[in-house]
Amino acid sequence: KNMGKYYSLCYLHLKLVTFVLNIVLQFEFRINKEQSSFHNRLLQHDLEKNYSGRQDNTNFGSSSSISFPVLQRTAEEKILSSDRLTLERQKLTVCPVIDGEDHLRLLNFQHNFITRIQNISNLQHLVFLDLYDNQIEEISGVSTLRSLRVLLLGKNRIKKISNLENLKNLDVLDLHGNQITKIENIGHLSELRVLNLARNLLTIVENLNGLDSLTELNLRHNQVSAIVRKKTLCLFIFDFFSFFEDILCLADSSSLSDITLDGNPIAQETWYKHTVLHHMMQLRQLDMKRITEEERRMASVAARKEEERKRESHKQTLLKEKKRLTICNIARQWEIQQNRIALVASLNQDKDNEPCQINGSDSYVFPEESRSLNTILSSAVQGLSVLESHLVEVEGDTLCLYGAGALECLDRNWSVQTAGIIVTVSFTFIEFDEIVQVLTKLKTKFPNSVHLKFKETNLVTLQQFNALGQMHRIEQLTVDPQGNPVVSFTLWKYYVLFRLNHFNLQKINGVKVTENDIVMAERLFGILAYVASSELPHYRMLSLFGESRRKQFHYLLEGKGKKSGIGSEESSDNRRNGGESTTRATLSYTTKDFHMEKLEEIKERKTFCQTYVENLVKEAADINMKNESLQKLWPQMFIELVRDAVIEIRNKNSYMKLCLQRITDQKQ
Repeated sequence: KNMGKYYSLCYLHLKLVTFVLNIVLQFEFRINKEQSSFHNRLLQHDLEKNYSGRQDNTNFGSSSSISFPVLQRTAEEKILSSDRLTLERQKLTVCPVIDGEDHLRLLNFQHNFITRIQNISNLQHLVFLDLYDNQIEEISGVSTLRSLRVLLLGKNRIKKISNLENLKNLDVLDLHGNQITKIENIGHLSELRVLNLARNLLTIVENLNGLDSLTELNLRHNQVSAIVRKKTLCLFIFDFFSFFEDILCLADSSSLSDITLDGNPIAQETWYKHTVLHHMMQLRQLDMKRITEEERRMASVAARKEEERKRESHKQTLLKEKKRLTICNIARQWEIQQNRIALVASLNQDKDNEPCQINGSDSYVFPEESRSLNTILSSAVQGLSVLESHLVEVEGDTLCLYGAGALECLDRNWSVQTAGIIVTVSFTFIEFDEIVQVLTKLKTKFPNSVHLKFKETNLVTLQQFNALGQMHRIEQLTVDPQGNPVVSFTLWKYYVLFRLNHFNLQKINGVKVTENDIVMAERLFGILAYVASSELPHYRMLSLFGESRRKQFHYLLEGKGKKSGIGSEESSDNRRNGGESTTRATLSYTTKDFHMEKLEEIKERKTFCQTYVENLVKEAADINMKNESLQKLWPQMFIELVRDAVIEIRNKNSYMKLCLQRITDQKQ
């Protein structure tokens, strides 16, 4: 298809040359831009007449002579074609001396073996010179041909454009099929309209300034990868562009009306036509086809969509970069925090200035140095906190939480649609103890979540997996080895299967759970739940269960079932009903903060009880001492009471008066 287009262009170009020739012959070569049209009037009759390949009767000198052959035509031949001379396919190796032909205007040396242009300097009126398909290596011998308008040097061996300084009236220059590597020495050709440089070795389009009349530039079958701006070009033909940006500078050319890019790699792209039309609104033709208003409108719409797509792509790129920087910042905060915890733990463990180990390296830490290092770490954390310290992101059906601050998102009002599509929840750079505190919110906010992922969450003990029992449903569990030392335990997966047996887990770390795994988990840890439940006080166990669980527990205590089989039957029932077994529920987990709070509460209760008992003991001791004293004093007191009573009632009248007086005093 591309070769067919190329041959069509060659044919068009040949007819173009014929048209120029006729204009030169009929109007004495005084042409202007208004009277020229390279694409509308092509004269096939003159093409056949002027390039029919006829062989004139010529009379050459001896070929063995050292001097150049001399061409002399008869008077009759001159009358037939007085201003034209065709010498094509004559097997010439040199240009013959043309004598008595000063009035010659057209000279044709096509398809010979000429290696150098010479012996034509006397043809001052020559306007058309055709040396197509020869072996010329250098442009020379044409400096005196000031009237020359058409110079055809295609299919030769020319490597450099040169010696055209005096050809200021040149209108057509054909240099296709040579070995030219650079466009140069043509800036003075202000009348040049057609320049054919196809099938050369060009890589850069440059040095076109000064070619004010240039309307057609053919650069097919080169290796062009860049263009230096040219604002007055009307037809541009290229052949090696892979990116639209390589020719974007042509959009500044206000006079650019026709452009042909078919055959270029960019012409194979789906967006090619719309993009070119959008950026080059002044075009009338693209790839030799007239552009309609509908095509312009569609190109404008497509270009707007492309711009929106690019803006969205740029926005997504910025968001990805912001996400990357935020995650890096969270990771640095996490690392500093872990180093700080390790430092504090080492100092608490070793207070006698013994070597301590942080992140696998031994170092001797003095109290002053440890305080200084702790201050530095604290300052570093404060400095990083200025940047984003957490990230919440929804990717498809996955909710990604980075940093402890991300847990606050569970307090937001999530739309029903968004909350409903969340299947996987991923925790990264968050302490597991902080995650435990929001598990109840998690199952409420995202009821369809069935997959939990933990990375850099400080899962260090099997007991921590007990906290996941409060979730309503888990089908998959992923615990990344990075930042979770518990994964290094050989039996951690079996413990998870045992403790979370009521969830009927399908996969752990991407590996499908089999029935053999479940049986092995029961064998390894089945006794653990029984021991834990048997050692736990009844009131503690009752506090773990709801009303239905309490009934099950009472049933268990009353022994209404075989001891050996009740555990497995209960496990099966609970797995079918989606509930947690009573014995496994005793395997709970309390976070460090909750444990500390419990310890503080227990300490306060202990202090209160101790104070209360001490007060009771003191009060009882005082009562006992008073009782003992009373027992000692009571006999004497009784005697005195009896004596006073006898003395008072010894005189009956006086006693009665005394009693009446007391009553009277009380009433007053």
